[in-house]
Amino acid sequence: MTSRISLSRFFVSLSGLLLLSGTMLSGTAIAQRATELSSGSEFGPVVSAYLGYLNNEQEVVDDRASRREITALYYRRNSNRIRALRQMAMRLARQSGNDYVPELEAVALDEFGTLFETPPKPTSFRANEIVGNKFRFLAVVHSAEPFYIFARLDPYEQAELMQRQKTEPASLSAGTGLGAASGQGVSQTTTTRPRRAAPK
Repeated sequence: MTSRISLSRFFVSLSGLLLLSGTMLSGTAIAQRATELSSGSEFGPVVSAYLGYLNNEQEVVDDRASRREITALYYRRNSNRIRALRQMAMRLARQSGNDYVPELEAVALDEFGTLFETPPKPTSFRANEIVGNKFRFLAVVHSAEPFYIFARLDPYEQAELMQRQKTEPASLSAGTGLGAASGQGVSQTTTTRPRRAAPK
């Protein structure tokens, strides 16, 4: 009888210890997770989701490279592109303080034909210049090679641009920008192709 009681007490004590250790371990895991979240809390959910999306795209590229489905050149170009997009997204979020990422496009100089039927000359680009009535040029990001970063205008911005073009026709002479006073340029000769579904 005594041995049964002591045995049952042993199991109760053992289960209590296991429960306590499990609680401590889960508490440690929660604390670690909280630390990870706090370190990444510089950005809101939208920017964080975009950065996570870029991480996933890098994993896809890494996986395809490990299975030798892509060339080394393709791997480097796309890894560099993803890095450039990440840098620009973080820069925009830090500068604006907003939890927002526009639809970004990153192209190398030899890829301008993927965005424009008649590729413009990037040497004349200025920050925030409107190009082809569809894109806002943001900057050149050097990620092993230079990438030209554009933000695709949303429908509201495009509608506003079209309205301004109607009310300010004198400022739209060939090769000039929209509203010289505003410092934004619009290329009248370029048009865009449909957006590629696959991320860069």
